[in-house]
Order: sequence, then structure tokens, then C-alpha cells
Amino acid sequence: MKIVVQLEAFDPGEELDNFKGQLKSSGALVSFSGIVRDIPGGLNRIEIEHYPIMTEKAINKICSEACLRWELEDLMVIHRFGSLKKGELIMMVATAANHRTDAFEAAEFLMDYLKSRAPFWKKEIGSAKASWVVSKAVDEKALSRWETS
Repeated sequence: MKIVVQLEAFDPGEELDNFKGQLKSSGALVSFSGIVRDIPGGLNRIEIEHYPIMTEKAINKICSEACLRWELEDLMVIHRFGSLKKGELIMMVATAANHRTDAFEAAEFLMDYLKSRAPFWKKEIGSAKASWVVSKAVDEKALSRWETS
């Protein structure tokens, strides 16, 4: 399991090659890379803040939960912080499993969690205004599908 929270940019192809290179038995590898997107009115940059110990603990916990829910050989989460411009990579998730269903579902679970619950604070700085990003109803609905009774 690789979990990295970093300031620096990363190369998703290189990260995926390295991840794939250490796998031994997986028949499925799923990856997703998130990119800073534009907002209405134009985006200059997004500022992402976090408390390192809290963030790493929270991401470790959700990654461990993914490993309990699905039969994964391995997983990787990379998430950036700091000042990022439109079009820059903000995060990457990769999951490896014997079967595609486990790899896809675990990747979606991790992405939904990172979007709505990981302790990152994001501020969009546009040409006309700056505002903190809040969780949207659609994000909460996506996350609710993973709740267990």
C-alpha cells in the first residue's frame, strides 16, 4: 500500500508503471487521476491545505477499509497540496486485484472518500472571487452508497 501526500507534481504514467511492476498475481489494475478543473468565471488556482498527521491517518484508515471490503493485491493513493493551477494533476488512485470488479469498486470507493471526507481544505481562487470548496449533494450521494448497516 502506497499513500503519499505531497507538494510536488507527479508523473501518473511513471507511478502506474512502478505500481504495476511490483504486482505478482493481479488480473486487473484500475487507475484514476483527478485534474484541477475550471470553474464558472474562470479559475486562477486552487489552494489545498491539510494537517499532515491527520490527513495521513485518515487516508490510511480508508485504504485499510478498502482492503477489508475487496480482495486487493495492492493500492496506491497520491494526493497533492499547495497551490495548483487549472489542468494540473491533483490526485491519483490505483487498485490491483485478481478480478476487475474488486479493482473498480475499490477505486471508486477511494475516490468518493477522497472527494468528500479526506481532511483537505480547498479554496478556489478565481479572477473575480475566492471561495472554499464545500461538499456537494451529488458527492454525498456517491459516498452514501458505501455505507454499511
